[in-house]
Amino acid sequence: MPGAASVHHNRLLAALPAAELARLRDALQEVALKLGDSIYESGVEIRHLYFPAEGIVSLLQVMQNGSTSELAVVGNEGVVGIAMFMGGGGITPSRAIVQSAGRGHRLPGSVLQREFERGGALQHLLLRYTQALVVQMSQTAVCNRHHSLDQQLCRWLLMSLDRLPSTELVMTQEMIANMLGVRREGVTEAAGKLQRAKMIRYARGRISVLDRAKLERTVCECYSVVKAEYDRLHL
Repeated sequence: MPGAASVHHNRLLAALPAAELARLRDALQEVALKLGDSIYESGVEIRHLYFPAEGIVSLLQVMQNGSTSELAVVGNEGVVGIAMFMGGGGITPSRAIVQSAGRGHRLPGSVLQREFERGGALQHLLLRYTQALVVQMSQTAVCNRHHSLDQQLCRWLLMSLDRLPSTELVMTQEMIANMLGVRREGVTEAAGKLQRAKMIRYARGRISVLDRAKLERTVCECYSVVKAEYDRLHL
């Protein structure tokens, strides 16, 4: 189990002026983000804002038949639960699931609303982050429509690596298929190609990235478009 996580391990919290962070400290609760845990479900009111310090949370769109497709990933650069401050009543048709275990901090909705309405640094950071998240979601939709599964898997791996301290991911092919909204057989074939090209090693639900530079040469433009937007907004 990961150890204690400082609020400064989340980049949004770390970017807050000391006075604003001090107003939040007593309300911020450290939480474990366990693999497969649901942060929020489709159609259910979100009551807390989550700031990951370690690990990755996947935002998934859920279809009526139960199938899913990933919209975006959130790590220590961001926050989970933007519906709480975007005027939607804290309800969204997506769900948020922990993709890689870690720790983070959660903030009650009442505290968020009070601080957000001050119009200070927290509000500006959250809105700037939301802009970057919308770009990530839009580019994911374009990627899923126009690029090969091999390229989609490269993009997904690189975006996950950007949010992890290591070059290894714990992830089954079934989980990856659910994230990408494709059949497991397609993931098996795509992962096999990357493994034969010596970009990754995949065994027993663990993916080790062997050659990141080669992954970056193979991936489609979608990865760089999203990364550039996060860098531009200093997230």
